[in-house]
Amino acid sequence: MGSLDVLIIGGSAAGLSSALILGSALNKPFGIGKKVGIITHQKSAALQNAELNNVLGFKKGTKGNEILKEGLIQLAETYPEIIQIAKEKVVKVEGNYPSFTVVTNKNSYQTKKIVVAVGPSNLFNIEGLMQYVIPHKAIPAVKEKIMLKNNNHIVTEGIYVAGVLAGWRSQYAIAAGSGSQVATDILTLWNGGNHTMIHDVIE
Repeated sequence: MGSLDVLIIGGSAAGLSSALILGSALNKPFGIGKKVGIITHQKSAALQNAELNNVLGFKKGTKGNEILKEGLIQLAETYPEIIQIAKEKVVKVEGNYPSFTVVTNKNSYQTKKIVVAVGPSNLFNIEGLMQYVIPHKAIPAVKEKIMLKNNNHIVTEGIYVAGVLAGWRSQYAIAAGSGSQVATDILTLWNGGNHTMIHDVIE
């Protein structure tokens, strides 16, 4: 596989949204040659048991587990350059920017940047990130949820956090938007600091 430019950890709303935005830029001059991967772990995603009735564009009764499955298909069909890594769970992050090693229960991957987009469970146990774990600031303490300490999604140089784990409330649209924000921040860096968003338009 070789070294990646970005490796996204987590295949739910935030992770998939981030992957889709990054994928949409890989044909741009600043994105050509960039390699992006996503570890599509979804087993513990809150969406597995969700019904989405209050999300713009979704029909009443849309099931979260359907969104998870269809999201992987959408990513594969629309941006096949994004490397999907299935059935692996991250156990450790080593190194510093721009040379990280992400270790899973099966393999290890080299990457320049990491986007952590897993759920806020207090069972979070990725070695190398535990020093950033704090109680979640926007979810009642009784629920015992955690977040990663960050400044505008940046945990430390080269490591981003997205979604509820970044400190946002547990709402689909918010988590997806957080993942998209992180992706556009990365695109901006790729584009020499010029604020960058990707919009498709009807010709």
